[in-house]
Amino acid sequence: MIFGFYTLGCKTNQYETQAMEQMLSAMGHTVAPFDTQCDGYIINTCSVTAVADGKNRTLIRRCRREHPEAVIGVCGCYPQHDVQAVRALGADVVGGSGGRQEFVENMLSALQSRQKLESVDNALRRREFEVLPAGGLAERTRALLKVQDGCVNFCTYCIIPYTRGPVRSAPLEIAVAQAEALAQRGYREIVVTGIEIASWGADLPGKPPLSALICAICAAVPGLRVRLGSLEPRVITREFCEEMAKFPNLCPQFHLSLQSGCDSTLARMGRKYDTDRYYRSVEMLRRYFPGCAITTDLIVGFPGETEEEFARSLAFIRKCFFASMHIFPYSRRPGTPADRMPDQVDPGVKEARSREAIRTARDMNAQFRNGLVGTVQPVLFEASRGQFDVGHAPNYIKVYVPAAGRRNQVVPVRITALYRDGLLGEV
Repeated sequence: MIFGFYTLGCKTNQYETQAMEQMLSAMGHTVAPFDTQCDGYIINTCSVTAVADGKNRTLIRRCRREHPEAVIGVCGCYPQHDVQAVRALGADVVGGSGGRQEFVENMLSALQSRQKLESVDNALRRREFEVLPAGGLAERTRALLKVQDGCVNFCTYCIIPYTRGPVRSAPLEIAVAQAEALAQRGYREIVVTGIEIASWGADLPGKPPLSALICAICAAVPGLRVRLGSLEPRVITREFCEEMAKFPNLCPQFHLSLQSGCDSTLARMGRKYDTDRYYRSVEMLRRYFPGCAITTDLIVGFPGETEEEFARSLAFIRKCFFASMHIFPYSRRPGTPADRMPDQVDPGVKEARSREAIRTARDMNAQFRNGLVGTVQPVLFEASRGQFDVGHAPNYIKVYVPAAGRRNQVVPVRITALYRDGLLGEV
């Protein structure tokens, strides 16, 4: 059988799609591009916002219209949140945000029987981490390694704790074994990911800290770069930094979740820190990892956000001096407390604030990149695009050099100038 995949949303979804591709390939099936003729199509959905739900519906309808005879499977957070909507869209196989093995088996059964199958559990009752194969089928330089699932933060704007369930952690020895296997397969970098990796270990015996896992992975694959996924400020402590700084293969790029730079907005969001705690995390990272890139996410136009609160956010992100930012205008998510809050911000105001925040973020990004001119960076090259080999420095800044087929090689590069969305260099 031939299967096509389409993935929406986060790195955890990307990881789980790659795992399902491996499962089907191991059974003798073929994975093909989504826009080609296949026997089965699998759409792995995101439901983080109402906008994401709209994208899910559009894609499912189009797939059903263009491939009326194929078996269409839909899994992920959207059916976990609204299974009836997915049924109504004509999906043949419906799965939630867990049970990937069962979902793949249901796809194969549906292709044989032509019967509709459904397996959506209650995410809030999950207690076990589902171990899935790591790495993808296609040649890649960077592999995702999922070590954690679930979230119990219950931020007022977020549906994910309800669609992913409580925290479940990969046992340390399993995560390390998967990292070693990825090294043997020729990957040059591992991205440690999950729904909220700062919570790793909270459900394991003895409640080991995230630093224990990262240290074990870094020690097990000293020849590979290890990059961390999104972190919560609470995990950044002196002990955490001291332990992490011992490993030269840990990438000096830290995505530290912010969402707002105003304390009153953070309180309405239900975030578990204030700007003082956040800034102390930033300072600690820069003390132990000089020159590191700190990146973040920012939501503008959250319910009740005044012009003064937005101005505080802008001032705070300038103070933190982020290397890169993702800026999002607040999108209402039915089923969350924030959707029912008064003083919803006008869409035009949200867009204007988003544009202003993006300009600020771009200025900081250009300043950060300019500070790298004249330095030498070990660049992991991932692709050749036209006249350039393109890769990333350890701080995740993109680097372009004249093409010479260096894919999957780490090469020292002298940075000479800013270029496009990254830097220009010479080997």
